[in-house]
Amino acid sequence: MQHKEATARIKINKLLEEAGWRFFAEGKRPANIQLEAKVAITTQDLDTLGENYEKVTKGFIDFLLLNDKGFSFIVLEAKSEAKNPLVGKEQARKYARSQNCRFIILSNGNLHYFWDLERGNPSLITSFPTPDSVTGYQKVTSDPRALFNEQVGADYIALTQRPNYAAEAGWLNEAERHDYIKANKLRFLRPYQLQAIVALQQTVKEGKDRFLFEMATGTGKTLVAAALIKLFLRTGNARRVLFLVDRLELEDQARKSFQAALANDYKTVIYKENRDDWRRAEIVVTTVQSLLFNNKYRLLFSPTDFDLVISDEAHRSIGGNARAVFDYFIGYKLGLTATPRDYLKRFEGAKSEAKDPREAERRLLLDTYRTFGCENSQPTYCHVRRIKSHKSVILFFIITQPRFDYEEIQSDPDPRRAKGSGCT
Repeated sequence: MQHKEATARIKINKLLEEAGWRFFAEGKRPANIQLEAKVAITTQDLDTLGENYEKVTKGFIDFLLLNDKGFSFIVLEAKSEAKNPLVGKEQARKYARSQNCRFIILSNGNLHYFWDLERGNPSLITSFPTPDSVTGYQKVTSDPRALFNEQVGADYIALTQRPNYAAEAGWLNEAERHDYIKANKLRFLRPYQLQAIVALQQTVKEGKDRFLFEMATGTGKTLVAAALIKLFLRTGNARRVLFLVDRLELEDQARKSFQAALANDYKTVIYKENRDDWRRAEIVVTTVQSLLFNNKYRLLFSPTDFDLVISDEAHRSIGGNARAVFDYFIGYKLGLTATPRDYLKRFEGAKSEAKDPREAERRLLLDTYRTFGCENSQPTYCHVRRIKSHKSVILFFIITQPRFDYEEIQSDPDPRRAKGSGCT
């Protein structure tokens, strides 16, 4: 048992140091790890921890991490490798409250959780957050009530584009309104897009933090994403959003779309073009592949760098190894997909070989629903585009290689003529 305890200590020490935490002063930078409040760690203390990790002769079991002003910041509850770190939840919570700490890290050297006491349950992490990242994360005062109480109307985006549009002559004159909207490129949410937002708000009210929208190609998924980004940023439930795409050409399209909708209030950048100053932006767009290369996401980002992660074409962009990127960051998660759940039923009972691409697609979809907490393959919100034929109304989907059109935001600028439908 002592060997396992020592091994856990070595791993935890390394993770702390890799994330920028210091056991000892380095030049003008003071140590920011203590065994208990106002008690500095000595080399002998670390050796003692290695010999008998959970029975130290001095101080608490926990590591107390300090902020840049030297105040108690994060409680790290450490367990031996043989124990699940979650067994220390209540002990860590009690200690954190006594030290007025909002954050807790639970770890046994192999399994780690980051716990924001203001947000709910611990989140699984694969590396420790950096001091600066948690400092930024601390600025977000999570308030789910603000999310589901925010009134989102058809002009939610238009109010960001042109706050006083409703008082301008071009809008007030109905004969000129259509041309006014077109000239100013105002974006209005259609009824079914508003329904998607309400569905997410209701899910938040139920205490969930993962969502999946199934919306057919051409129904304006990106405009909905822009509205939700504004919702999270405006209510203070996010300070920075990561938008993941799975192809290079989609990066610039997504950026242009978000800039057109939100530029007056929020800055959007593509990560590879802003490697040095991406932290100044509220919206960061990137491909999953670029973050996967050489495990860049772990080297350049902290788990607390983004408060909302949106995955476009979720069943593709979080499939396989890409899931590691998506799961790395804590916080709210939203998946967007144009591939319908009905597609699953088509192959549910069908015999197919492992090499059948349809079977691979089906497995990806099933896994996507599980990832976003959607039981029985039911998405948070579902909308399909209906096209009238000469015989009947048919459901129209582009199943393979869907067309991504971020500029199709709204073909009809007047939301009063928009009609929506739900999944059937």
